[in-house]
Parts: sequence; C-alpha cells; structure tokens
Amino acid sequence: MAETLSIRPSKRRRVSPSRETNDGSNGNDTKIQKQFFKTASNWNLEQSYEERSRKGKKKDARKAAAEGGRLPSRTAGGTWAVKEDDAASVASDSEWLEGEDNNDTEPEEAEEAVPEEPQIPVKEQIRRAQEELAKVATQLNEDPEEYPGAFKAMSRIGDSQIVAIKKICMVTQMTVYKDVIPGYRIRPSTEEVGEKLSKEVRRLRTYEQALVTGYQGYIKKLAHFAASPSADTSNRGQPISTIAINCACTLVNAVPHFNFRGELLRILVKKLSSRKVDADFIKCRETLETLFKEDEEGNATMEAVSLLSKMMRAKEYRVDESVLNTFLHLRLLGEFSGKASQDRADRPTDGYNGKKFKQKKQFRTKKERKLMKEQKEAEKVMAHADAAVSHEEREKMQSETLKMVFATYFRVLKERVPHLMGAVLEGLAQYAHLINQDFFGDLLEALKQLIRYSEMPEEEEEDEQMAEDDDEDEVIRDTSRESLLCTITAFALLEGQDAHNARTDLHLDLSYFITHLYRGLLPLSVNPDLELGAKSLHISDPNDESGGARRDTRINVQTTTVLLMRCLSGVLLPPWNIRSVPPLRLAAFTKQLMSVALQLPEKSCQAMLGLLGEVVHTHNRKVNALWNTEERKMDGTFKPLAETVEGSNPFATTIWEGELLKKHYCPKVREELKAMEKELKSL
Repeated sequence: MAETLSIRPSKRRRVSPSRETNDGSNGNDTKIQKQFFKTASNWNLEQSYEERSRKGKKKDARKAAAEGGRLPSRTAGGTWAVKEDDAASVASDSEWLEGEDNNDTEPEEAEEAVPEEPQIPVKEQIRRAQEELAKVATQLNEDPEEYPGAFKAMSRIGDSQIVAIKKICMVTQMTVYKDVIPGYRIRPSTEEVGEKLSKEVRRLRTYEQALVTGYQGYIKKLAHFAASPSADTSNRGQPISTIAINCACTLVNAVPHFNFRGELLRILVKKLSSRKVDADFIKCRETLETLFKEDEEGNATMEAVSLLSKMMRAKEYRVDESVLNTFLHLRLLGEFSGKASQDRADRPTDGYNGKKFKQKKQFRTKKERKLMKEQKEAEKVMAHADAAVSHEEREKMQSETLKMVFATYFRVLKERVPHLMGAVLEGLAQYAHLINQDFFGDLLEALKQLIRYSEMPEEEEEDEQMAEDDDEDEVIRDTSRESLLCTITAFALLEGQDAHNARTDLHLDLSYFITHLYRGLLPLSVNPDLELGAKSLHISDPNDESGGARRDTRINVQTTTVLLMRCLSGVLLPPWNIRSVPPLRLAAFTKQLMSVALQLPEKSCQAMLGLLGEVVHTHNRKVNALWNTEERKMDGTFKPLAETVEGSNPFATTIWEGELLKKHYCPKVREELKAMEKELKSL
C-alpha cells in the first residue's frame, strides 16, 4: 500500500520536484527530472518538424526553393528537400537582430556587391519620351473622356531633368490642351452628398476635373519657366523661357475663354514690364494686340487692360512706348458709342440729351401678356445656355475698359514722362470722340502745359532732364509733331456728339492752340521730314553727334503733312459750326498758307492748295478781298511773324504767291491752283 502511494506522483507527471526526500525513491525521481530538463532545453521542436518529410508536397517544395533561390535535391529517403539557408539557422528575430549587431560589416559588403543599374544615354531617354508623349497625345486626340489620367501622365514625363524632354513635353501639352479644351468655361461642381448621377454625367465631370487640374499645373510650369533666365544650359535650340512664352501666347489667342486666363495674361504682362525689347517682348505685344482686335465679349480685354495699367503704374511708367500703343488696337475704338473719362463712363442712350424716348404702350390681352412672358423666359434660358454675352453687358465692360485707358493716359500727361508723350497724344487723338465732357477742362489744361513745355529753351529742358535716371535711354522728342497732336486732340474733343453745345457751358477756350498753330506754320514748311511717315526709311546724318541712335516715337503711318491738314481743317472748317469762323482768322491763315506753299514739297503743296480751295469755296466772301490788287480792306502793314493771329493784319496785303505757283514744275500743283482761282471767279 505504501509503494502504491509513492508511485502516484509520477503517474500525474508532475513537473515540479517533490519535497518528500525521506524515501530513496523520491530522490531517484528528482535526478530523473533534472536530467530530463537538461536534455529538453537543447531540443528544437520546430526545426525537427520542419525537416520532417511531407508526402505530396513536391510542387510546394520546388516553388519554395525557387523563391529562395535554391533548387531542391532528392534525399536518401526518396523525398525532395532544399538545403538549409544560413538564415534558417537563426532561431528567432531577436537572435537575428543580435547577430546583425555583431556583424556590422556584412551589410556593407552586401551593398557593395549589388551591381549598379546601367545608365541610359540621353538620346535614348529623349526617344522614349517622344514615343510615350506621342502615345498619350494620340489617346487624348481619339477619345479624351476615356483617358482622364493621361494629363497627369504627360506632366510626369515633363518632370525629367533633361531640358530637351521638358521642351518637347511643354509643346506637346500646349497642342493637346488647345485641341481638347471645350468652347465653354468649366465651373466648380455643385454636386451634393448623396446625389445620384448618370454614368455619362459622372464620366464627363471626372474628365472635366482632370482637365482643369492638369491645365492648372501646366500653366504653373509655364509661369516658372517663363521667369527663368534666358541663358540656357543647352547650346542648341531656343531657351526654355522662349518656348514657355510662345506656348502662353498661343493659348491666349486660341482659348481666351477658358479657365486660368488671368495667369496666362500675367506671364505676358510680366514680360512686357521689361525695357528690353527682344523677340519674346514683340511676341507678347503682338499677342495682346490680336486679343484686343478679336475679343468680341470684352472680358479678356478688360482683364488685360487692367493688368497693363497696374503694371505701368507700379513701374512708374518706365516701360517701352509700344506697350502703351497696344491700347490703340482695342475693339471698342470703333464699336463703343458712349463717353468716358478717368473717373466714370456714360452708357450710350437712344434719346435726345441723354433721355430715352417714351414708347407708346401697346394694348395686349391677358393671354398675350402671359405668352410673351413665357417667351421671354425661354429666350433668357437659351441665352444663358449658349453663354452669349448680351449687348448691354459688352458695352458695360467696354466702358470700364475705356475708363482705365483714360486714367492711364491722364497720369502720363500729368507726370510728363518724356518717352511716352508721343504715344499718349496719339492715343488721345484717336479716342477724342469718346472722351466725356467733364474731362475736357483737365485734359485741355494738360495739353496746354505740354505745348508750353515743347516751347521751352533747350537749356531749361536739359536742367529738368538732369533729375531723371541716368540709366534710361535718351529720348529725342519730336516737339513739332507733339504740338500738332495736342491741337488735333483739342479740336477733336468738339467733334463728338453734343460737344459743340458744351463749348459755351464749359467755357472752353481753344485760342491758345490756334495761335500756336499759326506761329508754327513757317518752321513746319522747312521741315525735311514733313512727308516721311513712321515707317519711312531715314538716312542717318553723318554730322549727327548721336550717331543715328534717334528713337522714332511715332506709332502710326500718318505723316506730319497729314497731321497738319487735320489741324487746319479743325481750325478753318470745323464740322460742328462751319460758318462761325471769324474773317480775320480765315484771312490770316489763308495768306500764311499761300506763303508756306512756296516752300512745301510737291505732294504737300497739292494738299495745301486743295485745302485752300475748300476754304475759298466755303468762305468766298470773307477772303475774296485778299485777291483784290486794286483796293485794301485795312490800313497798315502785314506782319507774318506776329505773335497772335489778330496782330498779323492780313487784310493789309494781297496774295501774290499764286503768280509764282503758276510756274511750278509740277503740273498737278498748277491744276490745283487753277481750280482754286476758278472758285474765286464763280462766286
């Protein structure tokens, strides 16, 4: 019984040693357990189980061997097995990490042993990029909605470090966007949460979102490359800044209605802010001129004019004069029928004195009024769907544009920027019929100051120019031409609608311009460039100290003779009240012009005699006494160099220049003189 009780603990497989050490049997059990634990600590059950053969797992063994990089081999037992790898001998992750710490040099040796990837030649990379871009562009050309991710793919190709690939990608993207951009502006989606959309609508919205996102990223790249220096690392081809500017110019003219138009215009305006006139500068300027001519809606034009005016003001008008001349290409110059100034713009009206005519109310039944109301609503919806800008909205935008143009012109006049005077006067002469009556007084005063400035002695002009920056280019102003433009602008103000009525209301006095024109007739008659236009060829003077570096500030093809004829027509034949010219002014100008005709070139002499023929035809009784050699209307002597028209005493002399002109070498001059004398005899 005692033996049975002593064996019971071993049957229960107690791991802990028994504390009963009185019996000899218990001592033996303790030794056995110690020996068991000693040997069990060296066992590796997972490894032995892993090495045990598995039937029907030949394919898995081969696959595992292939993944491990070793081939299986047949064992003595007839099974397939893979030789152990060095990493298999590691028992756990901790041992692996400890072993890695002990062998620090082994990973470095392994890294050095990895072979480097072969370098692809630059030409091969360019060829691959061209093929990839051609593939993506073809997909977008065939069905752009099917491949909305192609826009990002093109952008990724352009992220290369090779400049040639960037250029090719930039031009390819420009061509693709120009072809796939729709004829409307994409607006942000107003999709609500949980809104159900058809498959076609969802596909279209996904494509539009991808198009706008890709186009925005492309324009940011254009702005970055356009601002980069012109000097390029590549010796062949155009600089990347030139290509970026060309792409921006193409998109402005091709898709001015699409999103991010302002960013494109800022690229062009930033280039125009430079005083350096190069090929990129000319390209940007011609692009804006084309935009001003072809923009029918007026949104893009107003945005471009706003950016130009802000840029010039920030640069203190230290810009090239051709930038200011772009305003002469605005479409509103021939379309807009309202009036504007630097502060406000008046909309055109259909009535008299700014009041609309009242239309007689037509009687309609209740059914007809309801039908008309429904018809108007339908037309409004159709107009909104077609994105058509109404006539009133276009006039509103044109009036705002005109206001910004006049504000720029007036600031230049007040600051008297020398190299922009000619451009401003040309512009004011063109826009004179669109200037508001409230603007007349300030503008005429500025024009008078300009004429006084042109009459200043050369020493005083040099003293004023000493305050200017020395790094600016020297500008030689054509003061005679600027004075003629001032006079043209002053008289053109009165040629607009109801402007002659405002002459007395605003107390406009144009006698200063008339006197200045009269005093300048004799110097103009001996001007060698009288019949040369802005685009005529000039032969450099060998005695000129400036070396022929004279800058031409004239921007149109009108010669000085044409400007002189316009001034004389406004003074002697005003269209608003042709009979109101006093006889003394007519006689003084007629006598002076006949004397001037003796010095004028052939064509200018013909034009002068033609104008005098019209004066004689219109005011025959007022000037007929000048051809009378028997009697004189007034006593005294004629003073052709008098300071005023009234002080010349024209009726104290006769016109004898006609006898010399009858012997002129040009037959056309003689014919014009005969026609004028025929008018004298007929009346």
